[in-house]
Amino acid sequence: MSQKYLNTIIAIGLIVGAVMLRLLPHPANFAPIAAVAIFGGAMLPRKLALWVPLSAMMISDMVIGFYNIMLVIWGCYALIALASSLWLRKPNFRRGATLTVSASVFFFIVTNFAVWAAGGMYAHTWTGLIQCYNMALPFFRNTVLSDAFYTASLFGLYALARMAAVKLFKPVTQES
Repeated sequence: MSQKYLNTIIAIGLIVGAVMLRLLPHPANFAPIAAVAIFGGAMLPRKLALWVPLSAMMISDMVIGFYNIMLVIWGCYALIALASSLWLRKPNFRRGATLTVSASVFFFIVTNFAVWAAGGMYAHTWTGLIQCYNMALPFFRNTVLSDAFYTASLFGLYALARMAAVKLFKPVTQES
């Protein structure tokens, strides 16, 4: 099987899995999209890595519904995938954990700033911005937990699948 074909299968699987997990009932902000961006950035060619989380968001947003900061959120996931493609070309635990936590913090800061700036829920003052971030803290906990869980799961399942493939396709040796 060619690497290009394998990459396409992985990309389609990630999109389908992410869309399904995002559409199924789940706690607020406990979704796999950032993990898909991180894993895709590390394991797929950059073009696919950027389109995998964006496709998952576009498809699931067509079902869930569109919202005013949608492009900001999509942009965050594209930047997370890009950062992963640069930072995790040779993945290891320390780099993966650092990028995952950084992605959660980045997403929290940018998207909540967008909620404050584009919405009418909070006063457009320094106090209103602080209140917006304070009110978002319970969602941030779920973001960090889901990003860590799904990122570890994706890399772990990928490693297990590779080990299984090596065992399954191990050349048979002739015994004398």
